[in-house]
Amino acid sequence: MRGPTGKALRTWAVTTVVVTLLGVLAGLLWSKIVPTVEYVVIQGKPLLADPEGQGPVGMDGRFALIVVLAGIGCGGLAYLAGGRDNDLALVLGLAAGGLAAGFLAWKVGHQIGLADYEHAVRTAKEGASVDGVAQLRATGIVTFWPILAVGTYGVLELFVRRLPAGDRGEPGTGEPDEVGRGQLDLQATAPGGDVDRREP
Repeated sequence: MRGPTGKALRTWAVTTVVVTLLGVLAGLLWSKIVPTVEYVVIQGKPLLADPEGQGPVGMDGRFALIVVLAGIGCGGLAYLAGGRDNDLALVLGLAAGGLAAGFLAWKVGHQIGLADYEHAVRTAKEGASVDGVAQLRATGIVTFWPILAVGTYGVLELFVRRLPAGDRGEPGTGEPDEVGRGQLDLQATAPGGDVDRREP
């Protein structure tokens, strides 16, 4: 497929895939930084050893921190890497990829050490303690990633002037922006003549 539509689809697909894959890294990071939560095995079932403890809240909080930073980072990088012709495709890619990444981060982080945890619960004696794995109780947090990615992109689009493709921010000879601001463009004058091209 060629033309603008084909380019937009490629941009959407690449953005979605790249952002989604970041969810794996986010999940691995989450599993490494979650606080340790201890469970007591009662009648073969794991129960929180300290129901009033901050461990479960800390798990949710650290997951939220990761997806918030990831969402803002993805939105900012997509804005810097994109062009004006790619806005819609990038936004759709950030939304789809961000949602998939948030879900993937949750599942990947939860799976790390899960087999060992389940084995420990099955083989534990009555009243024995086991350390849990990363668990997300407030599952709605996964939506923070796409919301903040799209929101960051939108805010930058509204308040930051993006240079056109190929423009490095250095106005060329006789550009309209120079004339409109009342600036004198000496480069526009032919060598050895004035602006009316009359010899001195």
